[in-house]
Amino acid sequence: MLNKFILILFLLIGVSAKAHQPEVSTTMLVQNENNVWVLQISASLTAFQKEVRTHFPEYKTPEEFQEMVLEHIKNNLVITFNDNQNITLSKGIVKLGHETKVVYEILGVPSVIKTVSVQNTAFKDIYNNKSALVLLKDGFNKEHFVLNKKNNHRLKLTSKDNKFVVVTVNEASFFSPLILAALLMVLGLGFLLKAVISKKIQYEK
Repeated sequence: MLNKFILILFLLIGVSAKAHQPEVSTTMLVQNENNVWVLQISASLTAFQKEVRTHFPEYKTPEEFQEMVLEHIKNNLVITFNDNQNITLSKGIVKLGHETKVVYEILGVPSVIKTVSVQNTAFKDIYNNKSALVLLKDGFNKEHFVLNKKNNHRLKLTSKDNKFVVVTVNEASFFSPLILAALLMVLGLGFLLKAVISKKIQYEK
């Protein structure tokens, strides 16, 4: 528990040092005592303001802003465990500051985690944005990953030997069945077109 606290402290210090960088954020999933899971999303206040102004009408009070932030996060966050088990977020709270935090308790996290998929597009409108994805589970190695434009702000992780690793999506090879079928179709059409042209030439002679 002490190691987890120290790691969280260093992560929060790192985010605080970058609190004025709107392109940098963190998405943290943390298991507390009694299998209670907490989600914390941290970013600069500027980042949240930009996203709210992009997707919502003008707010007049801090309370309205906070409600818009919570709605924006829920609209742009998808977390799934064990491939098909969705979770429920508590109402959530917003802690305003140069570094603004959004905190939810997560309901419905299974006791045995085989896979976890996280997509967070809350800051997709900010140029070159990236979010450090951190998972802290009792008995697991402390790992962090990156959500960015290259992976569509989404990662799927699998648990292996008490650590989380990224599930690699195999891209279709050049000779995959689908591409091979398309290639054969193109070649077939090419031969057919060549035969038709040859017959036309012979007929004209």
